[in-house]
Amino acid sequence: MIRSITGILCAALLAPPLSADAGGEKSGEFDYYVLSLSWSPNWCAMTGDAQGSDQCDARHEHGWIMHGLWPQYAQGYPSNCPTHHRAPSRKMTSDMADIMGTPGLAWYQWKKHGTCSGLAADQYFALARLAYERVNRPEILRKLDEPVRLPASVIEEAFLEANPEWEPDMLTVTCKQGHIQEARLCLSRALDPMTCGSDVIRDCAMDNALFNPIR
Repeated sequence: MIRSITGILCAALLAPPLSADAGGEKSGEFDYYVLSLSWSPNWCAMTGDAQGSDQCDARHEHGWIMHGLWPQYAQGYPSNCPTHHRAPSRKMTSDMADIMGTPGLAWYQWKKHGTCSGLAADQYFALARLAYERVNRPEILRKLDEPVRLPASVIEEAFLEANPEWEPDMLTVTCKQGHIQEARLCLSRALDPMTCGSDVIRDCAMDNALFNPIR
């Protein structure tokens, strides 16, 4: 019997941590989440075009895609945790491509981060989608029609303006190879915005980072 999305999300939010018997970090034992949003046009310019990624096809018009929902410790994070849950089906990963760019990224994120959540794959992906959909992504950034160079702080300010309930220490913007890379929001296990740990809140200090327009 197919469970409703409400049932999946309730189970995801309320389920107790799941410990695995195998060695390594314990699945379900973490302090908060980091929701990482990647600016797709920049990723494509740096990496995706060379790989021939379908994510970079202009028909998608991708902007901020979800890189991942990452369980996080107060310092550091778990990864590749032993878990008793089954790996996601191809349909599960394919169904995430609309917000993650490709099924391959969804699979990789489950393997590295989802296994540490203590959730089943369907619960993890449903929770990740809910976290993504709760973010107001700045519409003004989609209206650019040519590359611009700007301070990384401008991207943070755009997110804070679009999400007035957030505080600056709940969000960080990262750069890579001279490009704006990601916007990372810290969330409680119930998906409430919260203050980031000291190892997460490391804002990009560039004042001329490249920001490419939607394709």
